[in-house]
Amino acid sequence: MVESVEGIVLKETPYGDTSKIINVYTKKYGIIGIMCKGAMSVKSSLRAGTMKLTLSNLQIFYKKDKLSILNSVDIINPFKNIKGDILLMSYAAYLSDLISQVLKQSTEDVIYDDFISALEKIESGLDPIVITNILEVKLLDYLGVGLNLVSCVVCGNKKEIVTLSSEKGGLLCKNCYHGERIVPISLVKILNMYYLVDIKSINKLSLKKDIINEINHFLESFYDDYTGLYLKSKDFLKTIAKL
Repeated sequence: MVESVEGIVLKETPYGDTSKIINVYTKKYGIIGIMCKGAMSVKSSLRAGTMKLTLSNLQIFYKKDKLSILNSVDIINPFKNIKGDILLMSYAAYLSDLISQVLKQSTEDVIYDDFISALEKIESGLDPIVITNILEVKLLDYLGVGLNLVSCVVCGNKKEIVTLSSEKGGLLCKNCYHGERIVPISLVKILNMYYLVDIKSINKLSLKKDIINEINHFLESFYDDYTGLYLKSKDFLKTIAKL
């Protein structure tokens, strides 16, 4: 029986001369594999809707724990702007890899909604660093390493906070500070905002570049120190961003 599922293509693998297998992140089933017969053919009606980083409604013969079969596809968003820019594509590739890792821990619907919303905002022209950082902050809880932005991570003191330490994993008070890098405390309010904001509702961003870079540096260090993730797409993104 054919059913319709919304999903975004994370990976394409050629199969034979004209077919391919795609890994699709769906809100209903999580990541599933789908056989797309003939989709590699230039004239195939399945070709465009099964390309990597394309959001579509897919009509499939769903098979649990097996390869589903694609019947037809209707594109929702091809993310043309992202695909036409190597830097934006690098951000999207990193977020796709990060989401794949997060889904090993949790399959909450909000993860799908936030991921798609983040891609839509990057596609619309909003700063990819900020949108990426917002999603990174929201995903920390699902990775089991949520940020403590309320009190000192060493003693629990809520007063006389000196800095936000990626090495120690959160806030440090005056008594527990031992020469760690000083980060403006104003960043704490912004990171809290990142936790709470609905990505879909963001229409404009007005953060200063130095603040954006400071937050990005903090999150890069925190992810390196606490998540245990090593993603080649992140290294590639760093390289591209420096060009």
